[in-house]
Amino acid sequence: MIHSFNPETPLTIARVKEIIDNHATLELSDEAKRRIEKCRNYLNKKMETQKVPIYGVTTGFGSLCNISISKEQLSQLQKNLVMSHACGVGDEVPQEVVRLMLLLKAQNFCFGYSGAQLQTVQRLIDCYNDDILPVVYQQGSLGASGDLCPLANLMLPAILGMGEVYWKGRRCTAEEVYKAKGWQPIELQSKEGLALLNGTQFMSSYAVWSILKAQRLSAQADMMLSLSLDAFDGRIEPFFESLHMVRPHKGQLQTAAAVRKYTEGSQLISRHKEHVQDPYSFRCAPQVHGAAKDTIAYVASVVETEINSTTDNPIVLPDEDMVISGGHFHGEPLAMVLDFLAIAVAELGSISERRTYQLIDAKRGLPSFLVAKPGLNSGFMIPQYTAAAIVSQTKQLCTPCSIDSIPSSQNQEDLVSMGGNAATKCYRVMENVERVLAIELFNAAQALDFRHQEGLKSSPFIEQLVADFRKVVNFVDIDQVMFKHIHASVKFLQEMAIAE
Repeated sequence: MIHSFNPETPLTIARVKEIIDNHATLELSDEAKRRIEKCRNYLNKKMETQKVPIYGVTTGFGSLCNISISKEQLSQLQKNLVMSHACGVGDEVPQEVVRLMLLLKAQNFCFGYSGAQLQTVQRLIDCYNDDILPVVYQQGSLGASGDLCPLANLMLPAILGMGEVYWKGRRCTAEEVYKAKGWQPIELQSKEGLALLNGTQFMSSYAVWSILKAQRLSAQADMMLSLSLDAFDGRIEPFFESLHMVRPHKGQLQTAAAVRKYTEGSQLISRHKEHVQDPYSFRCAPQVHGAAKDTIAYVASVVETEINSTTDNPIVLPDEDMVISGGHFHGEPLAMVLDFLAIAVAELGSISERRTYQLIDAKRGLPSFLVAKPGLNSGFMIPQYTAAAIVSQTKQLCTPCSIDSIPSSQNQEDLVSMGGNAATKCYRVMENVERVLAIELFNAAQALDFRHQEGLKSSPFIEQLVADFRKVVNFVDIDQVMFKHIHASVKFLQEMAIAE
């Protein structure tokens, strides 16, 4: 599969998923090449005729914007910028996110408003296609003036041949890769270093990854809900379409429809119920899961706008003969929705843990802690503890990052978004909720097996889901080492095929 960057064709999150899943080869369309070269040529001519300093082109950066730089020093200025800003610390950015950073930075340049050289953009594409992934660190971005620090760590190896990369399954120096590939470091021209570092590709890459994960978790949460509902001997009436039509939030309707589909044909769901109502974690699941769905869709719309934008600074507008310094690098639009996305998906984890607790609480004919001989056996007592601990940590992670700001650059950059922190914490929330859903699956499958002992079956969908799960995690009849089963449950969710 080949993906051609075309500034006239918007890049969707669904398309990004196709690129990732199919290991697509990236290339620039002729129109993208034309725009990139047009912008660079315009900027070169502008510098010859412009007498007034142009920020980031003939001046220093940030609070040093009033210091003019001679023509002979412009290339060194851009190189210095990349080297000095590569200050990342902490854990490494996951390689799947680094790939997205390369992809989205090339996408940013294809519109032709940044002044980058064609060879610079092509180098980023070559790194992506050859799976040369720079070592980037999670801490350092303020989410304003662009993701300066992580993007500098990305560009140091990719463009200047410094730093370290992952290549062919191992970590090595960029110098080693350059020698093997016959590459030379790119001599940056005016404004290029700033074009490489200004921008929101650290935040937006995490955002794209998190949306794709959130969409998957949302679908799996409906499956786990359906399984738990049947294993708990729950009622189907709270999922009737006629009920939800009087409060027709889209996500709520989608969740209710999914549960009806997944439980269709179940002997358990259709049998007479002695209880009049189910707990909120079952009865209100369409409202909770649905609100998460609506949030995910909204966040996706914001992120799609972002990845089809030029977010560095200054913006070069050849057709209007203008180079304008603005604030498109500011991450507030992403910071806010990343906080929102984390909160929405965290609620999927919170309600999942509550369903897990209901299953082990010796209700509706299920044994205490889902084990035949409680007392001698603790059964599923502690998996719920683990889920509760994860949910508690997730709640703490959901404190909004976007409401914080610490001024920088001698107070020139006096309000920042902290979107980088919102991005990395959102990633952690996605991982946490996946683990909580895996624990619900572990518990609900066990509970359903006890229902089987009553001679009743669930729906064909749920029975097949549990049969597939039983290939990797067996029924627990007596106490055994449980963490291995939980890890296997997480892997099962990660590898599960989900229909679009």
